[in-house]
Amino acid sequence: MELALFIIFGGLAVAAALNLLLQRHPINSALSLVVVMMSLAVLYWSLGAEFLAAAQVIVYSGAIMVLFVFVIMLLNAGEEERTTGSRAAYIAGFPGAAAIFCLLSFVFLSESKALGTSNLGGYLGGAVSNITQISHILFTSLLLPFEVTSILILVAILGAVVLARKEQ
Repeated sequence: MELALFIIFGGLAVAAALNLLLQRHPINSALSLVVVMMSLAVLYWSLGAEFLAAAQVIVYSGAIMVLFVFVIMLLNAGEEERTTGSRAAYIAGFPGAAAIFCLLSFVFLSESKALGTSNLGGYLGGAVSNITQISHILFTSLLLPFEVTSILILVAILGAVVLARKEQ
């Protein structure tokens, strides 16, 4: 099961990374980067790093990508041109999404008995999870650097807005 997930989401991450490089519009590239980040989160989860997978989804796929989209929208000086869509999405996107859906459905249905006993989240047994240890360290001894980082990100956002502002 782990091998099937690795092959599916590893291939999806590579395909989305290639699409990221081949896109002409920056918003489409940012959306391809979201697919790469989500695929990496699934790979982290299958390796037993639940906290890293959750952080990947929340921080990178959520917050950082919103920041990227805001910067792209603020710095886009030209007029937005209308397009009919990406040719790659029409040629490979819809059949690829259908193939991935069919492949995942086949794997999950054929391995339905093994899914109840699968240890995709790691082999913790009775041990303390890594989420508990990381959150304890993050919010006790590393609280100041954590808060300073959030202030730096806020200053970077304000700086991007000031730099992108058009003079009247």
